Amino acid sequence: MSEKLWLGGIYIKDEGGYEIILKSLNHYKNRLKTLNDSPELKDSAAMFASVLNQQARKTVPKINEVIEKIHEGLKDVQVMNNILDEKQFLEKALTCYESDIHKAEDTGHEYFVKLVGNMTHAREDLKIIKTALVKINNFLE
Repeated sequence: MSEKLWLGGIYIKDEGGYEIILKSLNHYKNRLKTLNDSPELKDSAAMFASVLNQQARKTVPKINEVIEKIHEGLKDVQVMNNILDEKQFLEKALTCYESDIHKAEDTGHEYFVKLVGNMTHAREDLKIIKTALVKINNFLE
């Protein structure tokens, strides 16, 4: 059986996909760090909020590790191939950023607008996010 080639790594490294991936990971990290200010969390039960905050504290260091792996992968293709192990994590960061852009647009809630930042750039990022989600799931046999 032949080994599959992860085309997502090529997209990230050679096609500039690292930019939206890093932006999404940083957004995801900021989202987790400001979780207490989230209107969604404020509407949830106090016990549920503590569980989410505990998970967020565990996830932020993981985000930092993945960001470092991507920076290393830009220099070394072997390291980039190891990022395949983080594919689901990359998808989570991309979909979090995408979701928060939509929430900022749809609700206009200050929390999401502030978290997303420049809405003009964020709207442009929506198309790039969709492309990234497709490309990081591509393999060649």
